Amino acid sequence: MNTPAFVNEGLIPELYTGYGADVSPELCLSNIDEKARSIAVIMDDLDHPIRPGYNHWVIWNIPVMTTIPSNIPHGETIECLPGAVQGRGYGKHRYAGPKPPFNWSHRYLFSVFVLDCTLELPSASRKRDLVKAMNGHIVQQASLAGHYR
Repeated sequence: MNTPAFVNEGLIPELYTGYGADVSPELCLSNIDEKARSIAVIMDDLDHPIRPGYNHWVIWNIPVMTTIPSNIPHGETIECLPGAVQGRGYGKHRYAGPKPPFNWSHRYLFSVFVLDCTLELPSASRKRDLVKAMNGHIVQQASLAGHYR
């Protein structure tokens, strides 16, 4: 997995952060397994001072595709990604980009899961609900890390 937005372990540009336009980055996948039926994405702040692994974004039932577009619209359902659902990450139904306080540097992890099914989860679901529902259905997974200060 990669993104044209930044290199793995590199600096996430301000455009993709809460200090910028808060745009979700394009995510590029390759060699997707033929068993794939949907894709899920989780983005976490690995250096949150109170809750390491604090969730910023959850989205599932993305149609199988090699390029998940940037700037996914806000909301529970996404018209440009038929069937996709954004759960509650960072308390909202949308991508919430990096926004560490006090000029601290935080690491952020984008995890992509290729699933052998679509998931029946309500949009109020959170990361823990998604992880539980994906159990036994993950065909492939990949991750991409970046940091922001």
